[in-house]
Amino acid sequence: MSTTPTEPGGMRGMGGMTPGMWGGARMPIPGNAEFFFIILALLLLALIALIADTYDTLGWVHSFEWLGAAYLLSRGIAKASRVLEQ
Repeated sequence: MSTTPTEPGGMRGMGGMTPGMWGGARMPIPGNAEFFFIILALLLLALIALIADTYDTLGWVHSFEWLGAAYLLSRGIAKASRVLEQ
């Protein structure tokens, strides 16, 4: 006696889901360690800018530019390393 498939196409994946439904790229988890490090570093630089006489707001903005560029570059490299080959 033959059984009829429960899904169209007759293919069943893990747990009754179609194959490929969960096989794609994963979404990033909000609040990664790099973002936490950038926020911590900027808060430390802001504190130094408030206390020190030689490191002022312009120096903080310049540091923010470089740290922001480094963060975006690191995220781009991290995402590029996870590109799935097709």
